[in-house]
Amino acid sequence: HTEFGQQILSNFLFNVCKLEKNWSMDNLVETMTAEFREKVGEDRVILALSGGVDSSVVAALGARAIGKQMTCVFVNHGLLRKGEPEQVEEVFTKQFDVDFIHVHAEDRYAELLAGVTEPEQKRRIIGTQFWKEFFAVAQQLETDGKPVKYLAQGTIYPDIIESGARKTGGKASTIKSHHNLIPFPDGVSFDLIEPLDHFFKDEVRELGLALGLPAHIVYRQPFPGPGLAIRIIGAVNKEKLEIQQNADAIVREELDAYNERLFEETGERNSEHSCWQYFAVLPDIKSVGVMGDERTYQRPIILRAVESSDAMTADWAKLPYEVLGKISSRIVAEVPGANRVCYDITPKPPSTIEWE
Repeated sequence: HTEFGQQILSNFLFNVCKLEKNWSMDNLVETMTAEFREKVGEDRVILALSGGVDSSVVAALGARAIGKQMTCVFVNHGLLRKGEPEQVEEVFTKQFDVDFIHVHAEDRYAELLAGVTEPEQKRRIIGTQFWKEFFAVAQQLETDGKPVKYLAQGTIYPDIIESGARKTGGKASTIKSHHNLIPFPDGVSFDLIEPLDHFFKDEVRELGLALGLPAHIVYRQPFPGPGLAIRIIGAVNKEKLEIQQNADAIVREELDAYNERLFEETGERNSEHSCWQYFAVLPDIKSVGVMGDERTYQRPIILRAVESSDAMTADWAKLPYEVLGKISSRIVAEVPGANRVCYDITPKPPSTIEWE
C-alpha cells in the first residue's frame, strides 16, 4: 500500500539483489499439468466446481491433464448470485471436455439453514452438506463402475491462512472457516488434489489466462463457498435472498461497466486502482424511508467494494460519487424491499472483505 510500492520491491529484487526475471507462467502450466497427470495416473477425480475463478482454473488444468477422467460436480445450494447457476452449467458443458454433474440441493440447504443466524454455524452447515452432496455423487459413480480416488479443489493460499494455516503448522489464528477446509464426514476416503494451495488470487487469474480460459471467467468476481448465506446477515429466507440477489446484480452491472471504462482509459485490467471485488450485503435490520407520499419500513443495502490484488489485504474503492449515486438510485427504485444504500469504507485489516 506504499506509494510506488511495486517499484520499490522490483528495484530491491532485480537491481539490489540482482535476481533474474526467468520465471514464466507458461512453464508453470506445463509443470502443473505433468504433475496433475502423474499423480492421478489412471484413477478418477471429482472436482468441487463452484463456477468461481479458483475452481474454474482447476477445472481447466484437470481437463488439460486428464480430460474425462475428471467429473466436475456443481453443487447448487440455492445461494448463488442471480443467473449464476445457468451460467455455470453453460460454461462447463460447452467449454470443457469433462463430465459435468449439476446437483440441485437448493431445498435441502434451505431446510438446514432455516432460522440459523450465527455465521460460523452457517459455514459449518454448508460445508458439511457440501461434502455429503459430493459423497452421494461419488457413491453413484462407484455404482456405475467409475470409482473415484481423488477430490480436486480450488483452495488458494489465503483460504489456508484465514482458516488457521492448516498446511503451515497452525501458526495463524482462524479468521473464518472455509467450506473446502472442513474435514471429511465419516465414510469419505478421497485423496485431495489442491494445485492452487500456494497461489494468491492474482496468480490464479494469470494461470487461468495461460490455460486459455476466457477473460469473463478469469476476471469473474470472487465468491465465497457459502455463497450469499454470509452476505445475508441473520437467518436466510426466500424474501431476503431475493432482495440481496436483485441488489447485488445492480452493483455488479454498474461496477463491471465502471471497471470496463477504467480499462479503456488505462489499458490495465484488474489493477490495484480499479475496483477488485464488489457486492451487496443485506443486514438484518430495517430502516424508515419515504417513497411517494408513503412511509416505508424496509431493508438497507450495504455496498462493499475494495481494491486489492491478492485478497490478503484490501482498501475500500474510491468510487466516483456519480457511480455511487447511480447504484443507490437504481437499488431503491428497482429492488422491492430495499429503501436505503450505505457504503462500507473500511480496509482489510481491520475488517475482512466479506461481512461474515
